[in-house]
Amino acid sequence: MEDFVFYIQLGLEHVLDFSAYDHILFLTALVIPFTFKSWQKVLVLATIFTLTHCLSLALSTYNVFTVDVSLIEFLIPVTIFFTAVFNILYVNAKIDRKSVLLHGLATAFFGLIHGFGFSNYFKMLMAEEEDKVTPLIGFATGIEISQLIIVLAGLLLAYVVQTMAKIKQPLYIIIASVIVLLITIPLLINTFPN
Repeated sequence: MEDFVFYIQLGLEHVLDFSAYDHILFLTALVIPFTFKSWQKVLVLATIFTLTHCLSLALSTYNVFTVDVSLIEFLIPVTIFFTAVFNILYVNAKIDRKSVLLHGLATAFFGLIHGFGFSNYFKMLMAEEEDKVTPLIGFATGIEISQLIIVLAGLLLAYVVQTMAKIKQPLYIIIASVIVLLITIPLLINTFPN
């Protein structure tokens, strides 16, 4: 049980680590167009992200499929960038009419990329472990909990800005997405493959 709790904590720290803020930035970009009224869709997207993140992590852990680390380090900010651009392009579409399927497929693909990004570190931690399933489940649980925290914080921020500051949702989506893009550009430059 101690190992399971350790891996839950590792999953929490992995996502909530401000020094490696790419997960926070991606989830923030993902939640920008949504409000508490559409929380179910956000929960589905966050869960898709967790499942695909853990799938690629498992594939890498069991050496079924591995990807060059420098490529993944570049693709992670690319996923953040495209998520923010997607928000801006579809700013005037009603949330109810937006294709959750398209959003879900993009989130799944991005989750795979993010999972490969953490796989080397995770494999080092598990080098001595015979049972790899328990750590993967614990890690996935920690990721999901931390993602729910970020999603709730993002929805709360949207509520405060849109309700109390009286900023219309389309303007909020554009401003927040542009901020995410501006934060992401240095990440793209710094991780660009040589």
